[in-house]
Amino acid sequence: MSDILAKDGKQLLLGNEAIVRGLFEAGVKCSSTYPGTPSSEVGNILETEAEREGMYFEFSTNEKTALEVAAAAASSGVRSFVFMKHVGLNVAADPMMTLAYSGVRAGMLIMTADDPSCHSSQNEQDSRTYATLSLLPMVEPSTPAEAKDMVSAAYEISDALELPVIFRTTTRVNHARGPVEFGPLGDTAPKGRFVKDDPKFVNIPAYSKPNRVRLLEKQKKAMELSEKSLLNFVEGEGDVGVITSGVSYTYVKEFVSGVSVLKLGFTAPLPEKKIADFIRGKKAVIVVEELEPYLEDAVLRISAQNGLGVPVYGKRSGNFPRQWEYSPDVLSGIATLVKVKDFKKPLPKAETVLPGRPPTLCAGCPHRGTFAATKRAVGSRDAVYCSDIGCYTLGVQAPFRAADFIICMGGGAGAAGGFAQSTDQLPIAFIGDSTFFHSGVQPLMSALFNGHKIKMVIMDNRTTAMTGHQPNPGTGRDFGGIRTEPIDIEGLVKGIGVRFVETVDPYDVKAMNKVMKDAIEFDGVAVVIAKRACPLELKRQKMLVSRRCEVDRDKCIKCYTCLKTIACPALFKDKDGAINVDRVQCIGCGMCANVCPKGALEVKE
Repeated sequence: MSDILAKDGKQLLLGNEAIVRGLFEAGVKCSSTYPGTPSSEVGNILETEAEREGMYFEFSTNEKTALEVAAAAASSGVRSFVFMKHVGLNVAADPMMTLAYSGVRAGMLIMTADDPSCHSSQNEQDSRTYATLSLLPMVEPSTPAEAKDMVSAAYEISDALELPVIFRTTTRVNHARGPVEFGPLGDTAPKGRFVKDDPKFVNIPAYSKPNRVRLLEKQKKAMELSEKSLLNFVEGEGDVGVITSGVSYTYVKEFVSGVSVLKLGFTAPLPEKKIADFIRGKKAVIVVEELEPYLEDAVLRISAQNGLGVPVYGKRSGNFPRQWEYSPDVLSGIATLVKVKDFKKPLPKAETVLPGRPPTLCAGCPHRGTFAATKRAVGSRDAVYCSDIGCYTLGVQAPFRAADFIICMGGGAGAAGGFAQSTDQLPIAFIGDSTFFHSGVQPLMSALFNGHKIKMVIMDNRTTAMTGHQPNPGTGRDFGGIRTEPIDIEGLVKGIGVRFVETVDPYDVKAMNKVMKDAIEFDGVAVVIAKRACPLELKRQKMLVSRRCEVDRDKCIKCYTCLKTIACPALFKDKDGAINVDRVQCIGCGMCANVCPKGALEVKE
């Protein structure tokens, strides 16, 4: 177990753990987030450790709010940190773009965790383009050790420019482990004071115009810092040059030899003079980077502007793919240009072939009852199931097939309104409790305002489950010295004017069936709150009641209604075809017993 707050020494840390250590060494006193993989561990650690070091930390309702909290702190002279996954930066982009105009009065980092190969995301996104769009400086670590050290370096850049700095990571950096040398813990004031300055912070057009000019002047200063920065360095010798950044640098360093490498850590603005000097005289230049040709396009431009005439190989030349995260074997695309180590060693074939493990809802997951009841209530109606981002996304799987349209956080509710307007189909929106607070309230209000007769099912499992069981406004807060009462979802929904609102336990299959039937038949916006705590969260809190389902084999008629309706992974067919229960997985929720037509399944204490 890592001791993030140890005074000194060297520890083997996850990239996200190293970033947290970097925050404490940099003296950060305010941090905020909306959880999202691959950045989630940062928040999970800060939840327990921030208060010990005098740092305020919060799980905000969404990324936009989180950035605004951090922006206010930094504008008051308090070092702040806001972090999110790549799609979260889209949500936070609105305030970020204008914050670039205002600037800050203390260091502020905006961490975005990109997810090449979509390990846990709905898209691949290269957030480096946001640095170009916002004119904010950006740094990119390659390893956990570099991530820790680069936090402090980034705050120095932020302080020098009085601008937020984008701290861009990727999954392989966030989730890699490596040795990290600890430095001294920082010490900055936990409280600041906001000094009013309308021309700086009140971005009405009269003030925004000169702020834009000042931002462009800061860009020039940022370029000077980038040219001098130790985060950009050259190593190795050779008439072939490699320009790289992020995790790709580690692959180049380990598997490519006989080349000169320009490693870029300060990647916005790019050090154009340093790049030009590096290119000059080379036989060829190879650009190794994941996702978009961000570096490559800049290198091509710089080479052309300086009349260098050096061939550039990368994505544009077809040597590297433009999609998915890289691995060492991708470097085979440059094997004709440089010497690449032979790392493809034949491995002995495994004697045992492991079964595939596609993601699925857990045994006892209350969402199973919700999906089953919804499908039963819909019956033969032509429905469009609009899902969202969370565990309930897994409703796309058989037997539920209850996810026809998935786009973004809160997008299911908004899309349901569109389908209500443009089709004669029945639009049903599934959304989680945390996602509802994140961006589900607004489309629900829009549906009321515009007369979209949507049916919203809020799947309240009392936690932000898929990202690691973080709290949300519906759970209340009880950590970091702050205790708040949970916000009542039913009261909130009624408060904005929804006339049909029912809260029901999805374990109670009969009640769930009735409520869903009534909601669908209601002529207007209807909201059903399927409320039952996630069993994994109850288990984590040691609150899960020990119960199990048992099968009366004499009553089982092998109709498989339980499998077809609930599809719990704790249920399986015996050799004779009768239903049996996996005692390891079963939690005794009783949903299978409630749908069995012969009463062959029974919950036992």
